[in-house]
Amino acid sequence: MDKFKEPIQVTKAFLPPVEEYIDLVKEIWERSWLTNNGPLHNELQEKIANYLHINNAILFTNGHLALDIAIKSLNLTGEVITTPFTFASTTHAIVMNGLEPVFCDINMEDFTIDVDKIEGLITEKTSAIIPVHVFGYPCNISEIEKIAKKHNLKVIYDAAHAFGVEVDGVGIGNFGDVSMFSLHATKVYNSIEGGVLAFNESELIKTFNTFKNFGITGLESVEQVGLNAKMNEFQAAMGLINLKHLDVQIENRKAVTETYREVLKDIPGISFLEDKVGIKHNYSYFPIIVDEKKSGISRNELYEKLKEYNIFTRKYFYPLISDFECYKGKYKDENLKNAKYISDRVLTLPIHGELPLEDVSKIAQIIKCIVE
Repeated sequence: MDKFKEPIQVTKAFLPPVEEYIDLVKEIWERSWLTNNGPLHNELQEKIANYLHINNAILFTNGHLALDIAIKSLNLTGEVITTPFTFASTTHAIVMNGLEPVFCDINMEDFTIDVDKIEGLITEKTSAIIPVHVFGYPCNISEIEKIAKKHNLKVIYDAAHAFGVEVDGVGIGNFGDVSMFSLHATKVYNSIEGGVLAFNESELIKTFNTFKNFGITGLESVEQVGLNAKMNEFQAAMGLINLKHLDVQIENRKAVTETYREVLKDIPGISFLEDKVGIKHNYSYFPIIVDEKKSGISRNELYEKLKEYNIFTRKYFYPLISDFECYKGKYKDENLKNAKYISDRVLTLPIHGELPLEDVSKIAQIIKCIVE
């Protein structure tokens, strides 16, 4: 098959009609209120809480600082059980708070943390679990809750991929003590850069807001050592507009996903995740697993071959965080068989809400031709 004339990237940031953004930017100009809880920031904060069906949402300039502040606010100590199959931010936030990550293997069903292996990693030093809703697929939240209650542990969900996901009609941000969502440009829903902490306990509101504004609590009062993690009005403007388009974008991504599944379903050695019963998915990523023994081609070979067709995929997540140069050999990383298997074989295919379905079909057909 012929290569694409223009590169097909693994993702593409959604940008609304420029006129819609300019209209809100004009309001910013008229008010000269650029940051520090401006009116657009406050409006977005309320609308996100409503969209996610949660009691409270606090906005941040990015998801990493949001996660960092969640860890600080819950006063975690010692060890934190987490997954090695995630983006660097998850573990960086743990380590930069003086905590020790303890890596738990993943399950093979949806690549989230294996709840059957968590308790074996708990020690007297364990203070929390930080699981990740990988590719937007929810963790086993009920089992994690049972384990956390039994051992008196905090739970912070890294929900960077999971904006808009629901479990049996309940917004994913309602589980655990806190959930962090990323609003980065590459996500299903973006505010250029941005982050959200979702939570139900209102006493955390002051703590989160204080941490994100240098610890300042009044004109002449600074009560704690804080950060600068405030979302500005230009980010909020993009967030407000994109929220109006989000449901359509998710529907478009669903169509992309279904097209991939239809063409790829009978290719030997190529597997993918299916929708789960009771889950409202957001179709944030489309990962495939390449089994070299069945397909006759390795993940790395397929990755390189697709580039010849102007198709750019991503080995996501590879390498495992436990294999990063900055972490290798420093922390507990035994028995990560499943995580290593998936990390060595995973490839995320191009997906975004504006990707034409004929291009999606062609990408899948090219994969089929390469394998066969």
